[in-house]
Amino acid sequence: MKDFFSSWKYRLTSFLALTAFTGYALLDTFVIPRSYTEGTVQQSVALNTEGTVEVDKSVFETAKGTGANAENLGKSEEDASEAESGSESDTENASEGHFKKDRPERPEGSSEGESTEGESKKRMKTGEDLSGFPPSENGERPSGMPGKKPSGKPGSKSSGTSENNESSTSKAEETVSTTIDTVSSDEVIGTYTDSVKTITLSEYRANDTSIYVADIQLLGDATELDESAFSTADLIQTAFADDTYGKNVKEATSVTAEENDAILAINGDFYGAQNDGYVIRNGVLYRSTSGGNEDLAILADGSFEIFSENDLSAEEVLAAGAVDVLSFGPGLVENSEIAVTKDEEVGKAMASNPRTAIGILEDGHYVFVVTDGRTDESEGLTLYQLAEFMQSLGCTSAYNLDGGGSSTLYFNGEIINKPTTGGNNIKERSVSDIVYLGKAEDSATEST
Repeated sequence: MKDFFSSWKYRLTSFLALTAFTGYALLDTFVIPRSYTEGTVQQSVALNTEGTVEVDKSVFETAKGTGANAENLGKSEEDASEAESGSESDTENASEGHFKKDRPERPEGSSEGESTEGESKKRMKTGEDLSGFPPSENGERPSGMPGKKPSGKPGSKSSGTSENNESSTSKAEETVSTTIDTVSSDEVIGTYTDSVKTITLSEYRANDTSIYVADIQLLGDATELDESAFSTADLIQTAFADDTYGKNVKEATSVTAEENDAILAINGDFYGAQNDGYVIRNGVLYRSTSGGNEDLAILADGSFEIFSENDLSAEEVLAAGAVDVLSFGPGLVENSEIAVTKDEEVGKAMASNPRTAIGILEDGHYVFVVTDGRTDESEGLTLYQLAEFMQSLGCTSAYNLDGGGSSTLYFNGEIINKPTTGGNNIKERSVSDIVYLGKAEDSATEST
C-alpha cells in the first residue's frame, strides 16, 4: 500500500481528480446556467389602498446623515484639488469588479428578508403627483438634446437659487477642462417620440473616445395623473436575460432588448457575476445579501437615490418605494457634484475603459451614456473623466454601471457603439440584465 501511494499511478490519479474538480468548479462558477427558483422572491414592493407605490425619500436622507455616509458627502474643493494632483491609477484590466467604499458594516441580521409567495410582475402606478413636468421653459416640446442644465423649478431635484445654479455650472465647466477636451455633439444619430417620451441619440468625442448619449425626456402631457395615468412602464425599466433570475444566465444586450420590445437599452449591473449585492427588479426583491456596494435606487416616481448597502438594508430600500436597484457603482455625480476622485477605479480596471452610465438631470429628464474604448479609434475614459462628462451634461445624479466588454448601447434595433473585450474583436458580451425603455404603439422614429 505504501508503494502505491508513492507510485506514479497514484500521483496521476490525484492529478486527474484535482483537475476534474477544479474544472467543474470553474464551469459551475462562470459557465453553467442555473435558474434560481425556490425562495427567489423574498419580498415585493407594497401597494397602498389605491394600488400605487408610495415613495419615502426620507429613508435615504436619514441614511446619508449617518457616520457611514457622512464622510463621502459634500466633497470639498480641497478634496477635488488633491484629486487633481494625484496620479492616474494604472491598474490591471477587470471592469467587472463592483465598487465598494470603506464604510462601517451594518449590524448582522438587518438584511434578511421574509419570503412571500409568487412574483409581482405587475407594473405599479406611481403614487406621487408628477404633473409638474412642463415640456420646456418656453412651453414648447423638449428637443431632447443633451446638455440642458437643471431649471431650478420648485419641486424638481435641482431646485435652488439662480446663483447656486450658475455656481454649479461654472464649477462643472472648470472641472471638465482638466481632463475632458474636444467635446463635440454635432452629430445626431437618431430620434424617437411617443406619447410619453422623446429620445435623442447623439455622438460626442472627448479624450480620443466616442461617447454616445441617449437623452430622454418625458413629455408634459405624459405626467397628467388621470384615469390613464402613466406607470413605471413608461419610465426606466429593467429586464433579466432570458427573463430569468439566476447564475450564469446571460444573453447579449440586443437579444434581451428585442425580447422586451425595447427602443433603447444599455447593459445593467451584471448581477449574475456576483454572489452579493442587492437585486431589486420591477418591485421584486431577489437578493438582499450586502456586498458593501454603492447602489442606485430607481424609485417609483422616476427619481434616483444613490446609497450604500452598509447604510440601508434591501428591505428598507424596497419599502421606501424602490422599483429597481442596480448594484455596481460607484456613484459618479451626487447633488450635481463629482463624487469620485481621479484615482478611483472599479476593482482592477485600467484607467481608461469602455463605460456605461445612467444619469438624471431633473425630474423626467434622463441620460443613458456608453463610451467606446480599447480600440485604435477610442481610448476609453477613466471613472473621473466619465463623472466630469456626466456633470457637463447637467446631471444632478449619475451612476456607473458595468463597463469594459459589457458596455453596449442598443437603439431602434441596432448596436450603436463598438463593444469589445480586448479590442481585437468587436462583439457583444453576454450579460445578466439590461436597463431599457420600451416602445409604444403611437411612436414615430427616425434613425440615421
